[in-house]
Amino acid sequence: MVQSPARRRRRPVGLASLRGFESAARHLSFTLAAEELALTQSSISRQVASLEQQVGRPLFERRTRALELTPAGDRLYSIARQALLAIDRC
Repeated sequence: MVQSPARRRRRPVGLASLRGFESAARHLSFTLAAEELALTQSSISRQVASLEQQVGRPLFERRTRALELTPAGDRLYSIARQALLAIDRC
């Protein structure tokens, strides 16, 4: 299916943001993702916020001391996890 020019993404999703998101989604924690990737919690939070802006949808529901994936976040996590595993295997 060909997308109209208005629906096309202006630039590709950044790999660093995708890695930060995937780790945060797997752990359901920005803190644990930061530890895994040797970054700060704030850096992971900014990566996820940037990715949410790029895709135009919230990926997490932020609760007091907890994260939950939104339906859009769950779909992206499933695809990102598979893609990053394939890249890492190469």
